Amino acid sequence: MKRILAWAEIFLIIIIAFIPVFGTFPYRLNIFLSYEGAYRLYLGEMPFRDFGIPTGCMFWVIPAMFFKIFGPQLITLVKAQVLINIMSGLAFRSILKSLSVKEGIRFVCVSLYVFSFSFLNYWPWYNHTVIVYEFVGIAFILKFIFGEGRKWRYTYMIAGVLFTLCSFFTKQDGGALGYLICTALVCYSSYNEKDWRQPMYFLAITIIIGCLFVVPFLKYGFGYWFNHGQPPHSSRFSAMDIADEFFSASQWIKFYIGVIIVLLFVQYKKKGANAFWSNKPLIVFSLLALGILVEAAIFQVTSYVPQDNNIFFHSFAIAFILVLLAEYLPVNFESTSTVVICTLAVMLWWSQVYWRYVYKYAEIILGHKKTDPTVVNKNTYLILPADTTDVPLFLWRGIELPSFKGMLLPGPTVDGVHRIMQMPEIKKPDAKVLNMSELTSLANDLHFSLETGSEYPLWFHKGVGMFEKETQMFCDRIKNNYYDIVMFEYIPYLNNFYPFEVRSTLMQYYKRVDSFTAPRKPSGQAWVEVYVRK
Repeated sequence: MKRILAWAEIFLIIIIAFIPVFGTFPYRLNIFLSYEGAYRLYLGEMPFRDFGIPTGCMFWVIPAMFFKIFGPQLITLVKAQVLINIMSGLAFRSILKSLSVKEGIRFVCVSLYVFSFSFLNYWPWYNHTVIVYEFVGIAFILKFIFGEGRKWRYTYMIAGVLFTLCSFFTKQDGGALGYLICTALVCYSSYNEKDWRQPMYFLAITIIIGCLFVVPFLKYGFGYWFNHGQPPHSSRFSAMDIADEFFSASQWIKFYIGVIIVLLFVQYKKKGANAFWSNKPLIVFSLLALGILVEAAIFQVTSYVPQDNNIFFHSFAIAFILVLLAEYLPVNFESTSTVVICTLAVMLWWSQVYWRYVYKYAEIILGHKKTDPTVVNKNTYLILPADTTDVPLFLWRGIELPSFKGMLLPGPTVDGVHRIMQMPEIKKPDAKVLNMSELTSLANDLHFSLETGSEYPLWFHKGVGMFEKETQMFCDRIKNNYYDIVMFEYIPYLNNFYPFEVRSTLMQYYKRVDSFTAPRKPSGQAWVEVYVRK
């Protein structure tokens, strides 16, 4: 049974990771950012020298590797996410193994992890990749703490620090919180083993590897671009926002913290203070579970897109609760029937994740009648104002461009791209193109060069990826008729997602010759505008 469950865990992790590869996808909101960073690395460009970013570049490394193997297509990003999700699942499994979680509970928790966290993420996104690197780092730190392979013990610490810093140089908030969790684990291990050298080595390794990440880029304006709280960056950390979100919402996080505190109190009263604090697996698991819950409470405020990006906390909390409850419940969690029932319960709990894949088959089996609008029911009781600019999904279609293979775009977007392809300005050799839109892969399809330079931002979200200096740079270039063609995405309901000041300058100095639906879902109230010199 144990061997079967062990292989079943690995099989489940891999199968769930591969399922999205076989789909056809509508253009994903914000996927342009994942594409362009990977595409620039694929071209051999160097971060901070050839483009500026407020994070490190580790988010784009795996997608860029896959571009090298499979080509710079958007669907290649889905293939890259397969590897990321496999890394993620195996790291979580390794964490539970190091904590000596028994096979039955471990399989249930791995199932919960892949359904609740991995299956949702089939596109690379930095708010997900940062957590994956963190969990790989924690997995190695736990191997160090529990002395797996004694002669390799400090090698595990080095690997743990490396991946934790990869997390930090993917995105600062999640990476920093992950590093603090690892620091707490190492400090407890030092206390438990009466070995003061462990935190010292941990810090020294951090400094050495951190310098390798930072020093080569200092001459390219790393200190300006990398957001460590200095101007022109603004901090997203607000103690009041975190407290408000925690106490006014965060129901699951508070529930888990309450249950864990109660269970730990029972353990403390049962075993006594000395036995409690010297129980290394219990304290390490407690620090990890509570640390992950605290991270989730902060991460949902500092990284608020998408709304469920902190959902990883369920798996750690449930694993810890089940391990402690197993001591008191008259249930054999290693029996086949218990594992099956618990796994089915997990699948029922997270049915919304896979329901969209089986919905069309359920329609056939259960029957689905079109709703009569004159009958008042769940589907008709609201009369909503029609958004005449939105393009329903059945009007999305493919486009015959290499980068968009396997992708669907709104019909008007496809038509608009076809018109751009016929413009004489885009056909000019060495055409100067400013593409402030989500159609970033057009650089590969239409063969125009991307601008480079340590002053050039990777993406154009004002206050996040570029600032006043960069906004003025683009406005000055537009005033001087520097560009042959400009594509600007106008999204009036987003605050300077593309700087409104640039659009105002374009309307004054350039001529708008086209406008079409932006590749967003929903696609309403967002347009790609095309400008040429007057």
